Amino acid sequence: MARGRRLSGRGRLRRVHCAVPAPDLNALPLPDLYAHFHATGLITRLIDLARDEDLGLSTPRAHPGEAASPQSLGDITTAACIDPHLTARANIVARAPGVIAGLAALPDLLRTLAPACSATPHVADGARVHANTTLCEVSGPLDEMLEFERTTLNLLSRLSGIATRTAQFVAALPTASRARLYDTRKTTPGLRVLEKYAVRCGGGCCHRIGLYDAVLIKDNHLAGVPRNKLASAIRAAAVRARAITQHPLQFIEVEVDSLDQFAELLTLPPGTIDIVLLDNMGPSQLRDAAAMREAKHPALQLEASGGITLATLPEIATTGVDRISTGSITHSAVALDLAMVLVA
Repeated sequence: MARGRRLSGRGRLRRVHCAVPAPDLNALPLPDLYAHFHATGLITRLIDLARDEDLGLSTPRAHPGEAASPQSLGDITTAACIDPHLTARANIVARAPGVIAGLAALPDLLRTLAPACSATPHVADGARVHANTTLCEVSGPLDEMLEFERTTLNLLSRLSGIATRTAQFVAALPTASRARLYDTRKTTPGLRVLEKYAVRCGGGCCHRIGLYDAVLIKDNHLAGVPRNKLASAIRAAAVRARAITQHPLQFIEVEVDSLDQFAELLTLPPGTIDIVLLDNMGPSQLRDAAAMREAKHPALQLEASGGITLATLPEIATTGVDRISTGSITHSAVALDLAMVLVA
């Protein structure tokens, strides 16, 4: 059985024993990816929080010796306007074209927000839809549907916006390019696993999920390390990182912002690190880095990052890098316009 994180001293990690290595998230079919993320418990906690912030919580006074249980304050408007015995049907509709993400969460949303309702999807996550496409039909007590409506639309709109923007970036990759598009950790707090799921729905790839499943050594980790000591510092850090976890890490990656730094990393023995992130380098520097890699460590993967836009992406993808990562597919995505329309 896996054992959780242990801390020693001033919060420093000691060796962590994990029974099963994490799967390759970019090889999992979308239903399996959602199931993997759901198993973390993060999605359930997110939906519970969304329910509580919308319907409110009160803690009634408990009898002596009894613990008080928080109770929902409820939807006051619906309670004042809607007969609790009234049932209805409604369609969730895309008002604009885009790529859909988040329908996999419908059973979890219903279970928490509208347990007497049911939903029938008309499309699957990852589908490209036109304006006025019906995504799913919801039926059941109208009061529950109205409590379910806004939270569900907020989530599906956000995730579909990310999937749509990701698909635009993926479409901009030249067909002959070896490069694949990756996300980053620049996600909405609490929404990360679902936003990374949305990136996959749009055809992109997941970078590391958090600080626990892979290593990315950045400039702040190397502050004060002189260039002539860079390789030895990285080698020591890689050894320590692999000693912390019993299972293999997804990867060990190092960020550099100059070709001189990159040349230092190429003196490391093969296999010390897996990926080098080339930060804010232009196409000419990226081509030079790719040529240096081919000459010394052809198995080393190169990732371009920093200031990636739809306009610059096509040229960067032809430089010989293997990966292109951008936070804009999550932090700058525009929500897709969705609506829930009652069916007469």
